[in-house]
This record gives sequence, C-alpha cells and structure tokens, in this order.
Amino acid sequence: MQLEEIINLDKKYFMNTFGNRTPVCFSHGKGINLWDINGKKYYDFLAGIAVNALEHSHPKLVNAIKQQAEKLIHCSNLYYIESQAKLAEKLVSISCADKVFFANSGAEANEGAIKLARIYFKKKGMPEKYEIITLEKSFHGRTLATIAATGQDKYQKPYCPLTPKFLKVPINDLEALEKAINSSTCAVMIEPIQGESGVNLTSVEYMKGVRKLCDEKGILLIFDEVQCGLGRTGKLFAYEHFGVEPDIFTLAKALGGGFPIGALCAKEHVASAFEPGDHGSTFGGNPLACTAALAALDVIIEEGLVENSAKMGTYFMSKLSELAEKYSIIQEVRGKGLMIGVQLSIDAAVEIKNKCFEKGYLIGSIGNNILRMLPPLIVTEQDIDGMIDTLDSVFQEYQI
Repeated sequence: MQLEEIINLDKKYFMNTFGNRTPVCFSHGKGINLWDINGKKYYDFLAGIAVNALEHSHPKLVNAIKQQAEKLIHCSNLYYIESQAKLAEKLVSISCADKVFFANSGAEANEGAIKLARIYFKKKGMPEKYEIITLEKSFHGRTLATIAATGQDKYQKPYCPLTPKFLKVPINDLEALEKAINSSTCAVMIEPIQGESGVNLTSVEYMKGVRKLCDEKGILLIFDEVQCGLGRTGKLFAYEHFGVEPDIFTLAKALGGGFPIGALCAKEHVASAFEPGDHGSTFGGNPLACTAALAALDVIIEEGLVENSAKMGTYFMSKLSELAEKYSIIQEVRGKGLMIGVQLSIDAAVEIKNKCFEKGYLIGSIGNNILRMLPPLIVTEQDIDGMIDTLDSVFQEYQI
C-alpha cells in the first residue's frame, strides 16, 4: 500500500488517540536503522520510546520468537509455563527482587505494584494504609489508577474524578515528601529518572533520604523502572546508581526487546502478600512473551549492552554539551546513559524533531521545548556523530 492509503485507512477506522502522526510507515529495520515503505533509510534515536533496546531484528530475539511460535504461543496460567519460570528465576538472579509477576505492559505492572502495596498492609491488619505518594511530573501509565498516580495534569483532566488517594510532591524535595507522609500512607512510588516529562533526574542524596524515610515510617518504596531499567541508564537497573533498593519495582519496554511484556518485581516480605486469587492475567507471562524476554535479557547482558550504554551515553552527552556551548538555544543537557533530554530556551522542539526526521533521524519531543533521545543500546560513536551533525545543521537555523 502507498502511504496515503494507509493514512486514509487509519483516519477512517482507528480511534484518533495519536492525532496526526509523523507521516511515515516503516517496512523493516536492522540494527539502529529503519526503512520506510518507499525505501528511505532512517537512524532510530528513539527506539520505539526505549523499547527496541537491542536493535531492530536482532537475530537471537527473532530466532527465539520464531522457534517458540512454532511450538506454543499461549496457554493459560492455570498450567506451569517453562519459559515463565525461567524468566522469573533470571530476573531474581540479576536484581534485588525475590519474586516476580508478569503482565503485558508497564501500566499493568504498575497497577500490580499499587495493588500489592495496598494488600500488603491490609493483610498486616492496617487497612487504613492505602495512600500512595508520587512525584510531580511523573508518568506511570494510562489506566485509571496509573493516571491517578501520574503527576501531570494533562493526562488526568479528561478522566476526573480520578482513583482516590494518590498525593503528589515535587521531585528532589525530601522535606515535602516527609510532610506528605501520614497515617494513611502505604508507599512512595518514584521513577528514578522521569522519562515522559523530560528526563528529570533524582539525586543520590534524595533517593537515600527517601529510602531512610520509608524505613523509619514503615512504608514501602516502589520504583517504576519501566523506561529507565534494563541498561538504559548505563546500569542494568537504575536503582544501582543510588545505592538503595526498592521493596517493589516494575519493568517493561526493553524487557521483551520489542515484544509486549511487563514485570512486577518485589522482595519476599512484600510479594508474599499476594495469595491465590489476589491478582492475575490472561496473557501475562505467556510462553512467547517470556521466551522473547529471556532472549532479550541474554543479549543485554552477554553482549555488553549495559556497558555500551554507559560509554556511549558519556560520549553522547559530551558531544551535546559541545553543541550547547555553540548554540544559545540549548539551555541544558541532562540524562544518564542513553536516556537523554535537551532543554531548549525557545519553543521549537517539535519543529526541530521534524527537521531531524526530514534528514533521516528519529528523535522525540516533550512539550515544545525538550528534545528526547533514547537510541538502541548498540549505538556507536559513528551513529552518534551522525546525529550530532544533523542537530548541528538544524540548530544553525535558529542561531541568533
């Protein structure tokens, strides 16, 4: 089909939740590159919003999915599933978690985290503890509960009244957090690095303080690592940057290398609150998804993608900082590993994103003054140099 035909079909039959999308349809990808249906080549510096962490069409992932699909795609969680058991074991062996539950997305994993935190206290005989404190500018998902947990009005307003008992406090403000904790608080839920609002970093001091507060107040600490987990920040898990461990954390995006899967991970004393019938999923933890995730994790760990993320992240940030010295419209460059945001002093992020697209480079924009870059973890210095040259040529148009 021609692009115009695809767009017309979409406009006629698909619910318009994404507005006018970027006018392109991709036919295939390999490595960091994508090709559209007309054969034009693009460099993917967004990676499906941090999903395609390995690369496009990594042979180990593709072969694992092919082989599993030929044997068994789905069976009920009424039965034992080999790849599910192996994936749970794998995640426990590489993290601070003791138990894992599988969902189909980050939002579902976060829903599970919210339910687990609440039922944990109910089963301890403290049903009054069900309030969860989250951060302003956070993003935790699109379900009603995770929208309520999200600290951004634009996602919440269409769905008010929201699920009750989520309080919001500013990021890196320990005093505000301490004041917000009350007799109803059961947990604090934090993205170690906020992705959807512009790559906002929490500080080491803050995170250590949050852990200490949670311990002192007897409440749970939940980390949402849906976007920042699994090598994205230069560590396998973002919590490793802070020297603290959460009681519960969630994963998705990169976990399946492109195949939908989410994971709710918890320490034993919390995980044991879930008993038969307390939670479940029809598709969560199916054989195909778990097989894909096992292959993706093997690639991330065995092919040194975490180390490459740290190394290339440092290189990318240094090159972007050089651009910041050259162009006054760059207000700040921030991030960790290959999770990078560029704050602009003018409202031109969407225009700049579109100009990069025209030159064959895919990046993201947040609002109209932040650029976001989340390349696959295989990215090389040569790839980054091409992205920098493209940004350089675009920024010249805005130089005063």
